Order: sequence, then C-alpha cells, then structure tokens
Amino acid sequence: MSTALVTDSTAYLPPDLLDGLDVGVVPLHVVIGGTEHAEGVDIDAAAVADALRRFVPVSTSRPAPAAFLQVYEAAAAAGATAIVSVHISGDMSSTIGGAELAAASSPVPVTVIDSRALGMAMGHAVLAGARLAAGGASAEDVASVVRRTCTASTVVFYVDTLEYLRRGGRIGKAGALLGSALAIKPILGLRDGHIVPLERVRTSSRAIARLEEMAVEAASSPPAGSSGVDVAVHHLDSRERADRLAERLGARLGGDVDVRVVELGAVVGAHVGPGTLAVAVVPRFVPSPGQGGAEGVAAEGEGEGGARASGTDESGAGESGAGETGTGDAGGGAGDVEAAH
Repeated sequence: MSTALVTDSTAYLPPDLLDGLDVGVVPLHVVIGGTEHAEGVDIDAAAVADALRRFVPVSTSRPAPAAFLQVYEAAAAAGATAIVSVHISGDMSSTIGGAELAAASSPVPVTVIDSRALGMAMGHAVLAGARLAAGGASAEDVASVVRRTCTASTVVFYVDTLEYLRRGGRIGKAGALLGSALAIKPILGLRDGHIVPLERVRTSSRAIARLEEMAVEAASSPPAGSSGVDVAVHHLDSRERADRLAERLGARLGGDVDVRVVELGAVVGAHVGPGTLAVAVVPRFVPSPGQGGAEGVAAEGEGEGGARASGTDESGAGESGAGETGTGDAGGGAGDVEAAH
C-alpha cells in the first residue's frame, strides 16, 4: 500500500522540506478589492499586507471540492492506494468540508483530518506523516502520527492589533480584549482549533519577549515518545523581528532544534494583519532525515485536545479555555472523517 499526503496552503510548508516527499497542496483563496487569487500561486503575503494597510477590502474563501478531487485523482494516478488529507482547523475555515465532499468521490480511500491547527503546527505534522508513509506505513498509522503531532503542538502568537481578527470573525474568546481602555498588546494561542487569549502586556517588546519564553518552555518539555521538537517562527511583513526572535530561540534551544522563519501566507495574513509574530513548537515523533528515531510513533497521545496554548496574564485576565464556538477547554483532538470505498 502506498499512502499519499494532501494538505492545504495554510500549512505554509517551505519547498525544501517537501523534497522527496509525496505531498499535494490545495490552495485556499484570497479576494483583494474584488479580485480572487489562489494562495501561493498568484498572490503573496506582501500584497495582502499592503492591501490591509491601504484599507482595501480583503476576504478569504475555501477551495471548491473539485480542487481537492483533482489532487486526490492525481495522487491515485501516481500510484497511491490511500490518501491522508490534513487541513486547517474547521473552526477557522470551512476548508475541511470541501475535502470531505471530495473524499466521497475519490478513486482511493481518503482519511480527512481536521488538524485543529494551522501554519507549521499543521505543516510539521504533514511532514511527519509523509516521512512515515515513505517508509511504507499504513494509512492508519500515518493518520495516527499526524493527529498525535497536531495535538501535542504549541502555538502562541502576537498581533499588533486585534482589528483584523475582529473583521474576519476569527477572534473567538480574544474578543474580550477589544474593549480595553488601555493600549495593550495581546498574546494569543490556539487551543483545540480556537484562538484564545493568553496574556496582555503593555509593549510590543514585552510581548515578543513573552513569546520567546513560552516557546522555550514548550520546547524544553517535549511529550513522551518524541525525539525533540521543531520550531517555526511565523510572521507577516515583520521579517527583521522574526529573524531576531529565531536567532534568540536557536541560541537558547541548541543545535538539535530546527528553528526556521516562515512567513505567513495571504490567507492567514488577511486575518491577523501586518506585524504579527507567531511561534509553533512541534514535537518530533517521526525522525527527520539524519535524526534518531522515536518509538511508538502511532501508539500514544490520541484523544487529547488540539494545539496547546498556556500562559498567565500580567494584567489579570488569565487564560480562557473555550474557543469561538464555546465547546470547552479541550475537545477530542484532531478529528478525522474517512470515506470508505
């Protein structure tokens, strides 16, 4: 059996990490001033940042089911006998619905996974699954390690303003921060696919320092069964700050941790706005090339919540557990729907 991986463009996978791996990517769409673009195809993050600064209307939309089906059919034609399709949190986007509709018409079985994450928290999970698949693992084992990796990941981020999240309806519990009379800099996180407020600080420098501390804390206590972590520093139109943060994290975490800077793309960028910095700390359950192995990659860690977030509020707000839909602190982990054939 040959298992192919499919994801969407919000994984923001650097091309060099995809070398030699069987991963298909379906682009989401962004609309700027009435003109629709495919993320990563004919629009980049800089164009979105510029449009947001000029108050040009920006919106996003999911791919059509036909776009997923085209990728599934191509994977089958190339020899795949099963597909694991991993996508942005269903509470952030309806992308998962398009994948599920396409899965029902796929020529080979497709397991559709709601990652409850985005960015490289999802991207590293896809890479782990692809490496496992390249070694001949079953679709069930591949799906298991993808879910486990997403569940155990930590994502924290800082936005210059909550306005873009408010406009896009993705603000969730962080909306409680909007009415503050103080000039605050919010630190947010992902929990089970939702955006949650973690801390409120008074300056951007303090916010970035707290991101660093949270990332170091998460990286210093990887879950059992992992062989370490990978770290991604995301940003939108803030490369210098991202580079400095990545350099500090690399120095503190040591050479065994891969810390790379990955710019957010047009779709997520449209909702968080220019100046955003984020850190994803992702446990390594499947060794990268040249790294040691980890036992039990598919046996542990299921049934937990989605991407983790933790923190304390120096202004007294504390951590909030539920997301936009009010479904509670930690749900059933990354979800999946399998289309049988």
